[in-house]
Amino acid sequence: MTAPRPGGSAAHEATPTAGSSVSDPVARSVPRVFADDDFQFQFLFTVGQAYEHAADVGECFAAAAAIQDGDYNSWFATFHALAERVHGIAEASAAAGDTVSAREAFLRAATYYADAAFFTDGTRDPSRLVPTWEAHRAAFDAFAARLDPPAEPVAIPYDGTTLPGYVLTVDSSGARRPWLIMNNGSDGTASDMWSEGAAAALRRGYNTLIFDGPGQGAALFRQGLSFRPDWEKVITPVVDWLLARADVDPERIAILGISQGGYWVPRAVAFEHRIAAAIADPGVVDVAPSFTRFVTPEDVQALLNATGEEQKQIAAELDEEVAAEVAKDPSLAFALAFRLRPYGTTSYAEVLILTNEYNSRVVLGQIRCPMLIANPEGEQFWPGQSQELYDLLPGPKTLVHFTAEEGADLHCEPKALGLRAERFFNWLDDQLRMGGAPGTATP
Repeated sequence: MTAPRPGGSAAHEATPTAGSSVSDPVARSVPRVFADDDFQFQFLFTVGQAYEHAADVGECFAAAAAIQDGDYNSWFATFHALAERVHGIAEASAAAGDTVSAREAFLRAATYYADAAFFTDGTRDPSRLVPTWEAHRAAFDAFAARLDPPAEPVAIPYDGTTLPGYVLTVDSSGARRPWLIMNNGSDGTASDMWSEGAAAALRRGYNTLIFDGPGQGAALFRQGLSFRPDWEKVITPVVDWLLARADVDPERIAILGISQGGYWVPRAVAFEHRIAAAIADPGVVDVAPSFTRFVTPEDVQALLNATGEEQKQIAAELDEEVAAEVAKDPSLAFALAFRLRPYGTTSYAEVLILTNEYNSRVVLGQIRCPMLIANPEGEQFWPGQSQELYDLLPGPKTLVHFTAEEGADLHCEPKALGLRAERFFNWLDDQLRMGGAPGTATP
C-alpha cells in the first residue's frame, strides 16, 4: 500500500521537487524556497496574501530563512513568534489610537497564527492547535472590528444550532446591494476568506458574508460540527438568513467556493436556485480522489463493496497498515490527523467510505445559475475535474484557465490573487449586471 497523503487546500503533493526540470512550466513559475512540498505551497499561499495586506513579503521571507526545512516544530515556533511580535505591534498601535496600523497588524497576525497552527498536528505538542487557532480568530476579530464600517459578527440558524460568520458591508447606509457568500474549503481560515475574495468584493460594491460551515473553523473547533456531503442543507439556511436582511438585493446573490468549496458550491446550487451566479475554484466533481489515489483501486473497491462485519474487518486491516506507515513517517501522521478531523473521524478507512458520498455528478444537471470554474495549471488535488465539471454543466458556464506563464498556476492560484480577483469579479459584474462606480448601491 502506498502511504496515504490526503490533500486539501494547502497540503501539497504535486509541486515539482527542487530537482525538477526547468522545462516544467509549473516549476519555472515557482522558485523553491523550501524543498518540502507542503512547506513550499503553504509559504506561497502566505506570501500571496500580501496582495490584500494579510501578510508582508519581508516578514514571510525572514520567517522562511529561520525555518528548518521540513521541520514542523521549527515552522510552528517561527510563525508563532512572528505572529506574537506582529500582534504586539497591533496592540501598541491600538493603544496609541493608530487605528489603520492596528487593523493591518491584527490582520497579519491572524495570518501568521493560522500559519503556525497549520502544521501543529505534526509537532511534538499537537495540543497547541486549538489555542493557536483561537489566537488567529481573536486577531481576526480585532481586525474585523476596526474595518470601516466594522464587520458584524453573526450567528446563522442551522440544524438546531447556529453557524458563525461575519457580515462585511461596503458602507453603513443599509442600501440594498449585491452580496457575495464566501464558501470555505477544508482548512481555510477567516483571514484566508478575506484575502481570497472578501476584500476584492468590498472594493467592487458587494456586501460579503464570511461564514464557517460544519467542519470548518469555529464550527469545527468550537462546536464539533463535521462535514456533510449534502451542502445544500448548509447553503439554503444561509440564503434564508440573508434574505431576511433589508440590505440584500434578492436578485443578486452570488457565491464563491474555494478549494473543497469547489465541490460544496455546485452541489448546493443544484438545489438552491435563489443564487444568481456561482464560482468554483477549482471545480470539484468528486472529492474522493484526493484520498483514494494513495491506495490501490482494488483496496478501495473491496472496502466500498463490503458491508457489515466484512467491511469492518477490511477497514480494520487498512487502518492497521496505515498505522504502520504513520509510525515510520511523521509527515503522514500530520496529514492524516489534519485531513481526517473535519470528517469527524480518526480512521482513514472510514474517510474513504465517507468521501465516496461526496460526488455531485448525479445532481449537476439541476444547476440553473451561470457558473465560472477556475482551471489552474498544475492543480494538485483534483486534476482534470474543473474541465469535467464544465463539461457536465447544462446551462451558462465559463471555464477560466490560470497558467504558470501568468504566475497563476497551482491550487487556488495562491500567487495571483489580483489577477484572480479581476477575472472572477469582471465575470460576476457581467452576470449580475453591475453598473456605475464601485460601491454604487442598488436604486
